[in-house]
Amino acid sequence: MRKGIHPENYRLVAFKDMSNDDVFITKSTAEAKETITVDGVEYPLVKLEISRTSHPYYTGKTKLVDTAGRIDKFKNKYKKFNQEEKKAE
Repeated sequence: MRKGIHPENYRLVAFKDMSNDDVFITKSTAEAKETITVDGVEYPLVKLEISRTSHPYYTGKTKLVDTAGRIDKFKNKYKKFNQEEKKAE
C-alpha cells in the first residue's frame, strides 16, 4: 500500500439515525462536533436523516413522504420559463 495517501484520523464514530434513534458504530474520518456515550464509552457523534434501519428499500416498508414542498419548489423554480412562453405568444 502506498504511504501518505490515507487519512490518519480513522477512529470509531457513532452514527445516529434521527428518524428512529438507531445508533451504530464504525470506523470513520467524519468530522463530529458532538459526542455520545454508548455502553460506557464516549464516541464522536454524526447525525443522519436516514440509514439502513429506516430506508424503505432496506426495511421493506413504504413511508409517506411529504412531496408537497418539492412540488411547490419545482413550480416556483420553473414558473419564470412558463411566463416567458406566454409573453412570446
